[in-house]
Amino acid sequence: MLGAFSAMDIAASGLTAQRTRMNTIASNLANARTTKTEDGTAYRRIDPLFTTVALDHQGGITGERGVSKVGVERLVRDARQGMMVHDPKHPDADAKGYVEYPNIEVVEEMVNMITASRAYEAGVSTIESVKAMAHSALEIG
Repeated sequence: MLGAFSAMDIAASGLTAQRTRMNTIASNLANARTTKTEDGTAYRRIDPLFTTVALDHQGGITGERGVSKVGVERLVRDARQGMMVHDPKHPDADAKGYVEYPNIEVVEEMVNMITASRAYEAGVSTIESVKAMAHSALEIG
């Protein structure tokens, strides 16, 4: 049976994953105009790749009826090409006078931020509900 601590652990894993997502979105927005990184190329947006993590109960049972936590497997660079802008006076312009800007769409990132924020809020609400249920159960006994 799924206990209160397992439910909190699941919700907390979601909070951690969404915090990572919000941090990567903030990094993308902060670098929306970065034309040169350490490797000499334009910044490429990043996304976290989420994965399921089976619960590990004290009895060694994992993945109780498909119930899993969420984890961040790794951060993935977006392979889409950045926008090429003709600006021969820019210090990062190529031989033809074009500058590659990052492949970041500010509106897309803002929508992603709102989605991550709402998912985070849902996780907080879940934890509050689990706490209230545990408190009620203690009052019954």
